[in-house]
Amino acid sequence: MKLLVTGGCGFIGSNFVRYVLKERPEWEVVNLDKLTYAGNLANLRDVEIHPRYKFVQGDIADAGLVEELFAQEQPDVVVNFAAESHVDRSILDSTPFIETNVKGVQVLLEAARKYRVERFLQISTDEVYGSLGEEGYFSEEAPLRPNSPYAASKAAADLLCRAYYKAYGVPVVITRSSNNYGPYQFPEKLIPLMIRNALLGKELPVYGEGKQVRDWLFVEDNCRAIALVLEKGRTGEIYNIGGGCEKRNLEVVHSICRIVADVVRKPVEVILSLVKFIPDPRGSAHDFRYALDCSKIKYELGWQPSVDFEKGLRSTVDWYLRNQEWVESIITGEYYEFYRKVYGTSVSH
Repeated sequence: MKLLVTGGCGFIGSNFVRYVLKERPEWEVVNLDKLTYAGNLANLRDVEIHPRYKFVQGDIADAGLVEELFAQEQPDVVVNFAAESHVDRSILDSTPFIETNVKGVQVLLEAARKYRVERFLQISTDEVYGSLGEEGYFSEEAPLRPNSPYAASKAAADLLCRAYYKAYGVPVVITRSSNNYGPYQFPEKLIPLMIRNALLGKELPVYGEGKQVRDWLFVEDNCRAIALVLEKGRTGEIYNIGGGCEKRNLEVVHSICRIVADVVRKPVEVILSLVKFIPDPRGSAHDFRYALDCSKIKYELGWQPSVDFEKGLRSTVDWYLRNQEWVESIITGEYYEFYRKVYGTSVSH
């Protein structure tokens, strides 16, 4: 089977490509990626000459390029990871989110319809559901109530996928996962940002009082679930993928502080003193709590998360410690400017 993986140089995409090449010896991967700030070739340096892997640089919103690629490669399935994916960036400027997350998905769906792919797997997010209070879980039937331009663009893409399934019979399946963490995540997201700053002895900026609740999922567990949905998921269906591990943001930050303190052999109080509470620029767009009901994928496909959060977090800290050159190589001046705009301060090497 030949997979067209879009956004395969990003965080989850690169982990998925690596997982497929290791665990599915009968699958080939063509990776289409625009190589924006969060997607780079360094994420897949170890597989770039793999005989079942091919990289193509390009934008999923470029209809001519996508048409040419489908005609040339004739993929059996499409797995669409390509997306602008940071809430803070979407609040600063929503334009690229609409271009990639909505228009780009429409371009891919049109090509999938024309070339009659066997499956179109749209990688979505739990943020399309909006925010929960202290109790309850989002099932796949929950209404879509996005609260940020990023979440709205992903919800729009999900609805486009549904429409192409209903109107044209494109064999669409959608996955919506909770917060992923693990190797190769760009250090603008909570966990890699806190790891990097803690290792550098820089401030650890936490929005509000850090009481927001997220469900954490180790990225390889998500990749395993996505592969299962690709193979066995029912066409036209949505599958929630969650880690079943709810943590307040401040709790996650404190865990990182303890692990880093242990690794660098410093008193934990020294690392904890770096925490700085800052006003939340997201306002009401910063959802209080996400939590997913994942019984559907568990009962239908037999999937469940396997990596304990503390174990996964420690292995993630260890990875970033061993790969500090990778981290610094992907950071540009644009990152520092974004950091200043969001956190009102600067972070340096």
